Amino acid sequence: MTEDSESAGIAVVTGGATGIGFATVAQLIEAGWRVALFSQTRGRVEAAAVKLRARFPVCKIHADTVDLRDQDGLGRFFANVRERWGAVSALVCNAGYSPKGPDGQRLALSNIPLAQWDHVIRVNLTGAFLSCREVLPGMAEARQGRIVLIGSLAARTQPKIAGASYVASKSALAGLARSIVSEYAGLGITANTICPGRIPTEMTGPPETAGNRAALARIPIERLGRPEDIARVVEFLVRPDSDFINGAIIDVNGGEFVPT
Repeated sequence: MTEDSESAGIAVVTGGATGIGFATVAQLIEAGWRVALFSQTRGRVEAAAVKLRARFPVCKIHADTVDLRDQDGLGRFFANVRERWGAVSALVCNAGYSPKGPDGQRLALSNIPLAQWDHVIRVNLTGAFLSCREVLPGMAEARQGRIVLIGSLAARTQPKIAGASYVASKSALAGLARSIVSEYAGLGITANTICPGRIPTEMTGPPETAGNRAALARIPIERLGRPEDIARVVEFLVRPDSDFINGAIIDVNGGEFVPT
């Protein structure tokens, strides 16, 4: 390690340059974590790094450009984090992709091209699997670790906006978490899934879009979500004293969906 490693821990946030990911990075740094983030768009990563370095010590931040579909590039990123700071103690798999048709609406299942389906699964599900695989050996050796997977309201109830590829990939994250819980039981590692409701981001668009207005009408607390709503839950789940929460699916949606 080339820097003082004293901190609350070392976290990685995938898709950490914008939206929920960026808010999570900021929340974790505020709580004392060193945070490495990546996204596949260089301009977004550079802009995020500038904003974060204006608020926090540079030694708390590592930002890089990585395509989750590039297994070798992903491996180099995690190796760089380990060399820089040490073993990762918290992983937040936030990166996601939700394609739409030319009219901004979801494609009918029968019209989804196989290449698009594969792309979504590679980013949303396989990317999370590969990221978990990078950190789990170190967590097991340290006998402590926190994994938080960012799912979706669309994975919890009948989807109203997202297409089948997105819904399938986000639904599968809870199964990935259950597998981690089963396989790493007794090693101090927890894996939980957060399913956000409607939150205006670059992916979902501004509040005034038709989809967001329709969602607002369904939310009992009468507001759309904010990225910080999710970030605060993430920060709670990665604390050492949150170890009894394991394998949970946590709905953060203002009451739009309430499981029975």
